[in-house]
Amino acid sequence: MNFYKKTKNVVKTAGVFGLLTILIIAARTPEDKLPAGDPDNGGLAIPDGFQALVVADSTGQARHITVRDNGDIYIKLRYFGKGQGGGTVAMRDTTGDGKADIIQNFGTYKDQSSLANGIIIHNGYLYYSSSLVVYRSKLIPGQLLPEEKYETILTDDHEHGTHWHITKPMAFDNQGNMYVPFGAPSDACQDMVNSPGGKPGSPGITPCPDLEKHGGIWKFNADKLDQTQKDGTLFATGLRSILGLRWNTNDQNLYAVVHGRDNLHRLFPEQFSSWQSAVLPAEEFVKVTQGTNLGWPYYYFDQMKGKKMLNPEYGGDGKKEGEGTKYQNPIIGFPGHWAPNDLFFYTGDQFPARYKNGAFIAFHGSTNRAPYPQAGYFVCFVPWVNGKFSEKWEVFADGFAGMDPLINVSDAKARPMGLAQGPDGSLYITDSRKGKVWRVMFKGNKKNFGTTQLAAMEKHKLNSNIRTPDEINDNLDKETKVAGQRIYNTYCTPCHQRNGLGDGSRFPPLVNSEWVTEDKRRLIQVVANGLQGEIKVLGKPYNDLMPKHDFIPPGEMAQLLTFVRQQFGNMPDRISEDDIKRVLKK
Repeated sequence: MNFYKKTKNVVKTAGVFGLLTILIIAARTPEDKLPAGDPDNGGLAIPDGFQALVVADSTGQARHITVRDNGDIYIKLRYFGKGQGGGTVAMRDTTGDGKADIIQNFGTYKDQSSLANGIIIHNGYLYYSSSLVVYRSKLIPGQLLPEEKYETILTDDHEHGTHWHITKPMAFDNQGNMYVPFGAPSDACQDMVNSPGGKPGSPGITPCPDLEKHGGIWKFNADKLDQTQKDGTLFATGLRSILGLRWNTNDQNLYAVVHGRDNLHRLFPEQFSSWQSAVLPAEEFVKVTQGTNLGWPYYYFDQMKGKKMLNPEYGGDGKKEGEGTKYQNPIIGFPGHWAPNDLFFYTGDQFPARYKNGAFIAFHGSTNRAPYPQAGYFVCFVPWVNGKFSEKWEVFADGFAGMDPLINVSDAKARPMGLAQGPDGSLYITDSRKGKVWRVMFKGNKKNFGTTQLAAMEKHKLNSNIRTPDEINDNLDKETKVAGQRIYNTYCTPCHQRNGLGDGSRFPPLVNSEWVTEDKRRLIQVVANGLQGEIKVLGKPYNDLMPKHDFIPPGEMAQLLTFVRQQFGNMPDRISEDDIKRVLKK
């Protein structure tokens, strides 16, 4: 073979090899570049073909999350600082294994109130909020942390005191508008001045004055600085409490998941059983347009009847519909108290085609389903079918609670909170207990994904955290014989839980609390008269509302507080009916 022919053959061989290499590279799917999932999928139960890995653990009480187009992750913490250096967390993976190896706290803004929630990237800015203020910081190309300088976009300048449902999640349309909910301060517009938290039989106010500044969504200019509510316009009303709010670019509409009211049995025991109070009213997934009215505080949605029902504060008894048909029904009514805390529309291509444009909803989980097991604690999926969202939903990720049944919220290993999509189409989920972050990826065969995988996840609807409880068999009090414990389970477990440990954030523990073990006169006064403002329990600050319980007869209150002191404080002495009467002068 002469030199020319030899060279020609080498070139020809190299060309074939090069072409083959190009074809192999071209044939690789995006899934080939995804990191490996954890062997146990980070403890999650997800459909076959999906894998999950824990990106980071113990970042703090993580709330909402957003992911930058380079893969950097930003998480809003529930509390500012707490020795962590700031109320927001930035994370970056520099090795490609999917695990965050750079984790930095930042954010030294002036408002350090708790219940911080929203965070989202919009037009090159990182928008984030505390309870009362929406801020933004400019993102710097290539740099993990945004500019140290921040701008104030919106301030909630109302006088709140201890005010419920004041977190400020945000959504942005493509016309330069920002949407922010202002939550309502009560179950159903009761008189919160003379009867904090309401007491049995308290009527609602008509017309409800709260609707002037609360219980709705307001629209603002996304770029204007130093706005207050008067700078915005009312977009929708009759919405009690919203943490999950998103603009859907697919149909150019706003959507929300709405928390229903609480305390049906506690406030109206003759009209509503403890079972009804555990499963009602619905948590609502709704399409929100200009002028939407869901009917709060006058009506709630009963997912079992599929109707708006009249609230008991306005004469309802669980059977009266009143003029409920005047108000908009949700796309889906989920069982009560599941706490839908985030909503996300999937626009990526990594997952099978059936997930495209569908909605993921993170259910943070109930605290107040006693005497039935707590429920929620999972992520569901709602498909987008023929130009709208399906009325049927699926279990997408379960296993966060780590046990079944879950009796106390403090027993849950994790509580799903925030949702976000990465640039490669991965789904990110945060946990509010310790701050775990999961990344869910699809590694299976998209063509074969369907009935079999979905049927396996459908079985999770039989778990006690998802199914509707049996009124008799699932009642945790059916064998309770101690009178004081029954009273405690009725009035106190929604906040302090059956084990007395609270929920770890809003509601303080009773176990070994100085408020339980020390001055019993103070304990009596707190239970009878309620409590507002910041207090410290075992060295940790709490700032929520303790409603009055002066409607409990002295004899029953004595049984209740004796149980509390003996069960959670190891105090052998009893509180007598005479003690109650002396303190309250009854």
